[in-house]
This record gives sequence, structure tokens and C-alpha cells, in this order.
Amino acid sequence: MAATLKLEIVTPTATIFSEDVEMVTLTGIDGEMGIYPQHMPIMTQLAAGEIIAKKGAENIFLAVGDGFVQITGSAVSVLTDMAVKSDDIDEAKAEEARQKAEQRLAEKLTEEESAVVQASLMHALTQLKVKQRHRR
Repeated sequence: MAATLKLEIVTPTATIFSEDVEMVTLTGIDGEMGIYPQHMPIMTQLAAGEIIAKKGAENIFLAVGDGFVQITGSAVSVLTDMAVKSDDIDEAKAEEARQKAEQRLAEKLTEEESAVVQASLMHALTQLKVKQRHRR
């Protein structure tokens, strides 16, 4: 069997993914990164977008929010505010959330409310982008 690394993706509410994979592709604040076993240790910010985990012949796609990633030679640990497997994304609900967030942004909001609505909008847009890219 090919060399693997452990990918763990954790949100405040649950561990979303925890499996051995051959490769991980994710977006850090400095751009897209491909991570193989024995990768140089690094800790960086995770940008909202998509994580692709290669496991055998299968690619697993996840929509993720902002967060942090710690990479060692044998593991990739992701802490994020949102993570959803593309197969679990409900496109209609994500579209509804996007519309509601855009409507709320047109209202007069406090700085804190605006930040919450911006995060909701980003989550919805990220889910829609990943779902539309990987429709089955």
C-alpha cells in the first residue's frame, strides 16, 4: 500500500473527517498546497474553499470555511468553522442561505452582526461552489 497520512477535519461541533489518505489539496492564505506523506512540518491559516483528499482511486471533496491547518510528515489537522462533504451539501438550502445573507447585508447592521452575516454568506457561497463543481 502507498504511504498515507492522517487527515482530520474538526469543527466546533464535530469531527467531520478522520481517515488515512494518500494526498490532501487545500488552500492556505498563501495559495493552494498539495500535501503528501513526509511533508515538511508547517502551520498556517486555512482559507475558505475546498479540500480534496485522495484515497486510493477516490477523490473526496469537502467545502471548508476559514481556519487553521497543522501539517506534519504523517498528519494534516484542520480546525475550521465549517466543513461539509460535497455529497452532503444541500444545494437548495445553501442557495437559500446565500439569498438571506445578501438580503441581511442590505440592512443597517452593527459591526458584529455584519461579521456574522458575512461569514454565513461565505459558507453558503463556498458550499455552492464545491457542490456545483462536483455534481454527481
